[in-house]
Amino acid sequence: MKRRSFLKSAGAGLALAAPAVARAQLPELHWRLASSFPKSLDALYGAGANFAQRIAQLTEGRFQIRVFAAGEIVPPLQVLDAVQSGTVECGHTASYYYVGKHPAFAFDTTLPFGLNARQQNAWMYEGGGIELLRELFARYNCVQFPAGNTGAQMGGWFRKEVNSLQDLKGLKFRIAGIAGQVLAKLGVVPQQIPGSELYQALERGTIDAAEWVGPYDDAKLGFVKVAPYYYYPGFWEGSAQLSILVNAQKWAELPEPYKVAVELAAAETNVRMNAQYDVRNHDALRELVQAGARLRAFPRPVMEAAYRAAFELYDGLAAADPLFKKIYLSWRKYRDSSHLWFRVAEQTFDSFVYAEARKRVGGRG
Repeated sequence: MKRRSFLKSAGAGLALAAPAVARAQLPELHWRLASSFPKSLDALYGAGANFAQRIAQLTEGRFQIRVFAAGEIVPPLQVLDAVQSGTVECGHTASYYYVGKHPAFAFDTTLPFGLNARQQNAWMYEGGGIELLRELFARYNCVQFPAGNTGAQMGGWFRKEVNSLQDLKGLKFRIAGIAGQVLAKLGVVPQQIPGSELYQALERGTIDAAEWVGPYDDAKLGFVKVAPYYYYPGFWEGSAQLSILVNAQKWAELPEPYKVAVELAAAETNVRMNAQYDVRNHDALRELVQAGARLRAFPRPVMEAAYRAAFELYDGLAAADPLFKKIYLSWRKYRDSSHLWFRVAEQTFDSFVYAEARKRVGGRG
């Protein structure tokens, strides 16, 4: 679906604003949504719940979606499968969980050294990203809608310091998506583990390090108690988009007003989640430091080696798979061209403001 047609539909107003006689002809629907996230992570799980709530409001209660937390219907990393098969009508997940099925699913969430949240939205909504990814999701009997973004993430919790590339050799690191393949080139042993199991894995030493999201969610999971070194930045997640996936047959059956409601609710969810994290992360970071977190920046040689490994991997995947190549060329063209604008205006503005703000508070940040 073209972004312009979506805006035209939204701008024209929902058909639900039509007279009561027309509204009465719309069916009452009851769907189920499987989330990849537990209820304890209120920003992540809450995005799916907010989406469902807005659908009900936009349809005057005629279209109801019941949200199920991770594990209540299917395990957290099987949401795509459940939507594809029709076990549930829709799901809320991070598509990079499914790069084992096709590496191009990473573009729907994030890639190392990729896009920040604003750039991701720009590419998805106005740069052709949605249209390209719809080709991929159609192979899996799904229709996809951006529905949440964490913004830039932290680099994760480590039981020991990382001072050089050598310290990555053999490191058992919970890391999702295509980033695991990048870090494997540097000697890391990537592990994909649901968030609900990470604390126990770190505590028992099953893994040596774990990345999740950022301060707000990380504080809830208690990582500071078992792995004190808190690294930044999460160079593999300059942002992380979540998506609503809808079974393709169920989507085709929806009345047009309900389709517009889904589009609007997903777009609102996409904006609100990013705002939630931007409000909550700074206080949570201070609290984590007070609780003993030892902030560390990744050594530059580590990031430089990972950067080279990432684009070597992408070029190899593009050479091997035509659809990955098609999406990658669009993504990289936008990424590279957008840097000019962000360097000239955004980075200059941000750097000056942060420096001046730091002076005014006596160097306390």
